[in-house]
Amino acid sequence: MGAEQSKAKPAPLLSEPWRQIDWGDQQRDLQFVKTYKPQTEGQQLKILLHGPVGAGKSSFINSVQSVLHARMYRQALADNISHDSFTKQYETFKVQKESSDTVYPFVFNDIMGLDPNKGVLVDDIKLALRGHIKDGYRFNPESKLSEGNEFYNKSPTVNDKVHVLVCIVPADTLSSMSDETVQKLRDIRLEASRLGESRDQYDYYFLLWVK
Repeated sequence: MGAEQSKAKPAPLLSEPWRQIDWGDQQRDLQFVKTYKPQTEGQQLKILLHGPVGAGKSSFINSVQSVLHARMYRQALADNISHDSFTKQYETFKVQKESSDTVYPFVFNDIMGLDPNKGVLVDDIKLALRGHIKDGYRFNPESKLSEGNEFYNKSPTVNDKVHVLVCIVPADTLSSMSDETVQKLRDIRLEASRLGESRDQYDYYFLLWVK
């Protein structure tokens, strides 16, 4: 009798969704991405992902590629266990089109996560926005990239500069995010806003990402 009473009953299902979300025409949106071409011939849109340590930036890249390829796809290595930033260096990920040797006219750039003590420096993210960081640069939480470093790009082209800045934050830890990290996110957003106003270069997106 006691054993029967101790069995937990499953929670009842809602008769209606608790929130209505308009996802739009997904097939139309997917087709737009697959056929998208920048106005300038040969231009490659650079999409920089940034956010707190463990937010899921690398996983987001893999998710986008999985949708475009209609199958599970993992190009960017991700870590769901460690509390430190898994991404240590600046890396560009191209998205290859299906059944083709060509790639989409946009790339993703993964970057070390923000952390109050040992994450990527805000100054390094600002350098990345301007296209001054070359692929392969290993971030140093103690000092920003200097102009004398071999990975410093002195003369960035249009394709080197970031065109879309995406902030990814895990929704389940949003309320517990440290004030230091919030301030860093704000500084980066303000820098992108200033650059956008002066050169019409940036779009800024804020995503709530649940791993």
